[in-house]
Amino acid sequence: MRKIIYGLDDIKVKIMNLKGQNIQMQINRGRRRIEQVRATIKDVYPSVFTIKTEDEKLQTFSYFDVLCGNIVLDDE
Repeated sequence: MRKIIYGLDDIKVKIMNLKGQNIQMQINRGRRRIEQVRATIKDVYPSVFTIKTEDEKLQTFSYFDVLCGNIVLDDE
């Protein structure tokens, strides 16, 4: 069983503070596919946040993805 260190509110605050900054992300896409992405957090909404990758693609993720470990953020 995984021990929860951060709550959902803590994650929202962390992502809000990283808005507009370049970050390195690890995204678990399932079936042993882990993607390394360099991106910028564009917008922060109540239940999701959007990123813009280096190749100008927009992607949307929920805060719960960060909470369960499917997304790992490394700020630079």
